[in-house]
Amino acid sequence: MQVVVRNMAGERVGEVVLRDDIFGIEPNIPVMHQALVRQLANRRLGTHDTKTRGEVNRTKAKWYRQKGTGRARHGSRNAPIFVGGGIAHGPHPRSYVQKMPRKMRRLALRSALSVKAAAERIIVLDKLELETPKTRAMVDTLKNLNVDGSAVILLAGHNPNVELAARNLPGVLTLQAGYLNVRDLLRHDYLIMPTDALATIEQWLGREV
Repeated sequence: MQVVVRNMAGERVGEVVLRDDIFGIEPNIPVMHQALVRQLANRRLGTHDTKTRGEVNRTKAKWYRQKGTGRARHGSRNAPIFVGGGIAHGPHPRSYVQKMPRKMRRLALRSALSVKAAAERIIVLDKLELETPKTRAMVDTLKNLNVDGSAVILLAGHNPNVELAARNLPGVLTLQAGYLNVRDLLRHDYLIMPTDALATIEQWLGREV
């Protein structure tokens, strides 16, 4: 698949061939879904906790005498049926981590990239450099590229000026190529990357595992 390479002014400066084994496969929707659910689950801290009847801070004395009141028998006010009592079967700290084989994780990324490529939402730049970390410069660049929605900007490495310039823009995310993930690909409309970031992606996802 051939894609036009543009500069930051939006001018066409060449072409690049995207690898079919990364950007041109038949998307595997179930694997993409599983990868997304896994990523969202792994973000959960699992620190929720409720107190059982043995943990609430209430008196342990018998509430009232056993017989003669006409009421039901109760031995403790800590029971879950009372306001302020313990919680029955409530949540406790746990891990939500899900595991997924590396081949499936990479298949999910290839599928998401293929969806973006088929929709013509991948923009390749010859380079992406800013002299100063100005938000206005990034706004002008996106306007030159006709980006009319949210976007992920992939970088080959740490680029302080670009990252700071895009930080205040709603719907724009800067991400190093090594941290590419299904969630960010699916929740943004465009994928913008310079050629060096593209080379990193192809080296990472193109090799056999």
